[in-house]
Amino acid sequence: MTTGVSQQTTNPFDKLAQHIFSVGVELPLDNDWARYDAAQGTPFGVPDMSQHHARIQLADKLGFTAAWVRDVPIYDPNFGDAAQVFETFSYLGYLAAITENIILGTAAVVLPLRQPWLVKKAAATVQQLSNNRLILGVASGDRPVEYPLFDVDFEIRGETFRQSLSILKEGETRLSQGMDLLPRSPQAPLYVAGLAQQSPQWVGENMDGWLAYPGTPDDHVKRVQLWRNVAGDKPYVSFIHLNLLADDHAPIKRHRFGVETGVNGLVTELNAMKDAGVNHIGLHFRRNSLPVEDAMLRIADSVLPHFKQ
Repeated sequence: MTTGVSQQTTNPFDKLAQHIFSVGVELPLDNDWARYDAAQGTPFGVPDMSQHHARIQLADKLGFTAAWVRDVPIYDPNFGDAAQVFETFSYLGYLAAITENIILGTAAVVLPLRQPWLVKKAAATVQQLSNNRLILGVASGDRPVEYPLFDVDFEIRGETFRQSLSILKEGETRLSQGMDLLPRSPQAPLYVAGLAQQSPQWVGENMDGWLAYPGTPDDHVKRVQLWRNVAGDKPYVSFIHLNLLADDHAPIKRHRFGVETGVNGLVTELNAMKDAGVNHIGLHFRRNSLPVEDAMLRIADSVLPHFKQ
């Protein structure tokens, strides 16, 4: 274990860190990948958001721990993913108003493409509007086509990320006497997606949690050990692209970034994730063959009770 891990402390406003293991959802709450039909003329990766209000309220009511929102500034059909369509911080403000308990996380805001002082103000705003339910996941980004549009150099995004993060964490110290950034809200926990072009040691020392790419439980054993070596007990989060089947006893079949299975297999998979040291899993429904409401209700009834604390 590397030196200095004992000094790594958890952000006191990190509500996710209060859970040993928990289950959340990744937005959009749609199954557009499973329903995609090129003949209908809808671009692949653009979800139907008409039911998003009711579905996020359902996720909140059913007891899912967190809802994760992605940051995709420009829809690129070659990449094929528009995320949840809405601009991240605008949407988080809306979600804060229509939910009560669910943690609101970003997975993740692309810092090099955003003005860091405005990110800091937006995060403080969401913190206040949501009663401190924000987890601010950040990243250096991975879509080169976006960077020229924002007049940002893709090749130095790692350096830009570090500069932006320093403003998020310590920006007030750079203000002249009498100046302030309002609203005054507790610093939202800062999680990082991947390594953001940094070293594991730097990430462990400077971030409050890790948003790890999806993988099998065996994949996560190795990654969790790396994270524990540099970050101690800070939260380790990942995601499962789920196709929950109507047959509760359907065996686990693996696909890219996730599984197809029934509720019993999902309990087995989540227990394996917990045993691997994962602290939180966000469920992604875009390839789900069942209606999203049906899947969430089945999970709330037959899966979440296994992980209540």
